[in-house]
Amino acid sequence: MQEPIDLNWKEFGSALLNATPSGVAVFDNSLQALISNPPARNCLGLYPGAFLSATIPSLTASARKVLSDQIVETGLIVEKNDSRYSVMLGPVHHGNAAIGIIAIFEDMTALTNITNRMKGFQQLSIELDTIIDSSNDGLWICDGNGVVVRVNPASEKMIGLTAAEVVGKHMTELVEKKLVDRSVTLEVLKTRQKVSLVQKTRIGRDLLLTGTPVFDKNGDLFRVVINERDITEITRLQEQLRENVELTEQYKRDMLEKQIEETESRHIVARSDNFRKIVQKAVKLAQVDTTVLILGESGTGKGVIADLIHRYSARAGHPMIRINCGAIPDTLVESELFGYEKGAFTGAGHKGKPGKFETADKGIIFLDEIAELPLASQVKLLKFLEDGVISRVGSTRGRQVDVRIIAATNRDLKEMIQDNLFRSDLYFRLHVVPLTIPPLRERAGCLVPLITHYLDRFAGKYEKPRMAVSREAADALTAYPFPGNVRELINICERLVVMARKPQIEYEDLPGSIREAILSCDTGDTAWHPGLTLSQMVADLEKKMLVRALKKGKTQVNAAGMLGINQSTIARKIKKYGLDRP
Repeated sequence: MQEPIDLNWKEFGSALLNATPSGVAVFDNSLQALISNPPARNCLGLYPGAFLSATIPSLTASARKVLSDQIVETGLIVEKNDSRYSVMLGPVHHGNAAIGIIAIFEDMTALTNITNRMKGFQQLSIELDTIIDSSNDGLWICDGNGVVVRVNPASEKMIGLTAAEVVGKHMTELVEKKLVDRSVTLEVLKTRQKVSLVQKTRIGRDLLLTGTPVFDKNGDLFRVVINERDITEITRLQEQLRENVELTEQYKRDMLEKQIEETESRHIVARSDNFRKIVQKAVKLAQVDTTVLILGESGTGKGVIADLIHRYSARAGHPMIRINCGAIPDTLVESELFGYEKGAFTGAGHKGKPGKFETADKGIIFLDEIAELPLASQVKLLKFLEDGVISRVGSTRGRQVDVRIIAATNRDLKEMIQDNLFRSDLYFRLHVVPLTIPPLRERAGCLVPLITHYLDRFAGKYEKPRMAVSREAADALTAYPFPGNVRELINICERLVVMARKPQIEYEDLPGSIREAILSCDTGDTAWHPGLTLSQMVADLEKKMLVRALKKGKTQVNAAGMLGINQSTIARKIKKYGLDRP
């Protein structure tokens, strides 16, 4: 066994005080500093002889209260030299006499612990006794063999044991008697390094233990200092925070669902997963002021998505100016977009004219068919995206306008860049957040609700009774690819309502283009079957598509996502076609 080291305890106490990273100062009853360590002197100006009222006047009232009431004050906050400190003030007694107070300043920007502040000590002087006993953190001190030397009052409360029950006992004995479930001291003795672990006390508290080895000048480990921090409340708060985050996310989802429901009431039907995600993304993009590029085939509803972004944005109270870049003659594009000064060109008005960008100030410009914008105008648009300044034709003076840009096109801009028809720098400026609208043929879940919606809409418009659709006609409409997308679907629905002779739409009432497309559709092994009705052929096609989706997706959920329907529909159709039987 290692022999105890004979130390000068006063010198040891002074050295330990100086090694403590927290600021520590002791004041007499007149609040004049008696002793202080380097952090207190260098960071707080608390040199011996300095008065607290002159150095940190905000603590004077609290210090006098500690002197008068002889109680510990914690949680005090002071600011000094651009730093923020948590302060503990406690009375200092010598014998039965109150001789002053001790102040401990902890820098709140660093999560240090008492262990690192107590390296190198073997026994505490009266000043350090006060520090340890008044600490809110639990402290154990063990010798180099693992025998408990000291336990402070905070630790007694945390572990549910008194100092008398553990002091003088080896940590191995405490573990064997199950007074503690794990010993950080034994780990430190084994590794000779700093060790941290979480311990569950027998009274149900969660403690974060940090054991730090203390070496003497010869490199021998002669003390292990254990810092205990009660993290039970932190664990509870973390769990509560997690629950609150989940609840907030649920609220957001509920709000988004309500927004989507409202959106559907405004003629946007989002029943398929892929289009629902587009609508959700558009609602989120409405909350920020970034540039949006909407891509998609003609007739997919790019303008409707732009309207949705405008409706839910902070600019909803200001106009959204729509510009079809392909409908303006090349010679007039710049004057239409950016305006012109009087006499700027032949035929220019004598007063000049503001352009669409000035008209849309504080609002949104929707540049539809952006791919048709002439290269010269692309340069001016790029400049506006960079600095928010436009110049009228014929003017040298710039005008600052606050306009958000939403652009849309059905063309491949990357291919146009390769053909030198579209500027790459403008493309990257517009391509901040792209939204690619899926064609109607990839929105199977939206098709029937859209047909129903527009049939009802036009029936109301033309004061006709609501139209029903026969099974054969419905099968043909759902099998038709709608190359013109939603725009074509709207026109077909209006035609069916206008031309209908009966309250029910039959297969024969469908436009010839649809019937021809269905009959000429090559579906491979699901091609035309002589002798079968259209309903039977569609059912046969549906069954085979279902089998393929299940084979590729592996699960009903994945197959439902691929087909744009929900899982319960998949399950019902599996049962209908007997796919659940061997």
